[in-house]
Amino acid sequence: MPLPAIPRRVKIGYAAAFARTTPRAIRHYHAIGLLAEPERGSDDRRRYGYDDMIRLLWIRKMADAGISLDDIRAGFEGATGIERSLALLEESLAAKAAAIEAQRAAVHRLREVGSPLGLLSPLVSGRLHDLPPGALRPADLDTLLVTERVFGPLGAAVQAGRFIVLATHPELRAEEDRLAEAETALDDTVSPDDPRIEDLAAQRCAHETALAATIDSSGLDEALDVLLDQEDEHAGEEEGEARTSAMEAIGRMPYDFSPARVRYEERVIELLHPADQDGDTPRTR
Repeated sequence: MPLPAIPRRVKIGYAAAFARTTPRAIRHYHAIGLLAEPERGSDDRRRYGYDDMIRLLWIRKMADAGISLDDIRAGFEGATGIERSLALLEESLAAKAAAIEAQRAAVHRLREVGSPLGLLSPLVSGRLHDLPPGALRPADLDTLLVTERVFGPLGAAVQAGRFIVLATHPELRAEEDRLAEAETALDDTVSPDDPRIEDLAAQRCAHETALAATIDSSGLDEALDVLLDQEDEHAGEEEGEARTSAMEAIGRMPYDFSPARVRYEERVIELLHPADQDGDTPRTR
């Protein structure tokens, strides 16, 4: 069987197609000295031979592996520093692989839970997993999302007990709704010195005290301890990340609070935590 016509040299377009790259990329390799520019034919076009193609194929193999062009050139030149570059590349790829695995886990939780709750940390979603569909309101999830960002998964898991009680005790949910409506009414038409602020803050404190008592009597704190024991294997997995302090994060989260609403929130904190008025970070309710 006769062989097809075998060229001794090929034009740049054929070379690019064979190496699965582009003529523009090949010209760039020439410009940076990574691939020697071959002689031109009588038509003033480059012609690539066997050795050129071998070099080009190795360039593409290394580039596809994520090696930078500078490191590829160093490797061809026998420079010893490429080993360090390859080690850094391996570390980078390992970090990317871990990030992809975390994304896969998040998608799996989202599909398993069937709601945005699955996008929160396993510590939070695991604690709320047994609630019936619809028991958590979108606003509840929004609050947990912010709390997880500010105080981390543990802070949000603690707060999750509050939403479990609200979801399972209609009378407490009704009082929560009533107070939330009254708090919304503290708009810019209300003075920060309005005496209604003190009365409403006292009502909120009484409600929070009732919630805390119900959480305690329901054994939710003990259930959280069990969940924390199960999550010990994940401890420290976020170490090394740039973290923002809670107070810094709170200062960056916008809330359209009037001066009266700000004073109200401050008064609630003062009433709930009278011993913490030395600058300590308050617990999120």
